Amino acid sequence: QVQLVESGGGLVQAGDSLRLSCTASGRTFSTYRMGWFRQAPGKERAFVASIRWSGDRTTYTDSAKGRFTISRDNSKNTVYLQMNSLKPEDTAVYYCALDVDGVQYDYWGQGTQVTVSS
Repeated sequence: QVQLVESGGGLVQAGDSLRLSCTASGRTFSTYRMGWFRQAPGKERAFVASIRWSGDRTTYTDSAKGRFTISRDNSKNTVYLQMNSLKPEDTAVYYCALDVDGVQYDYWGQGTQVTVSS
């Protein structure tokens, strides 16, 4: 089993920055990639960004490109999401997820709230 704990959410103003963190514990030796998703009120959960656990391949949704950066620290089993130039439409609960073998995301965190005021 793997446990994921997110942190770093909060209430900010449009244009501000936040850095989310997600630390994995448990059976983390088999990690293919980690990702960030978000769910806005009344909407389905949506992909934001992902990063391979080895190598540097990253993927972003179009709305995150140029504003968000995903990174990782393997020694700390932690993945980060640096979010700059935040907009009110970025308001959502942000979840991190871990994919063991490249098929699907197997483990999910509890989420951290990000609220961006205009």
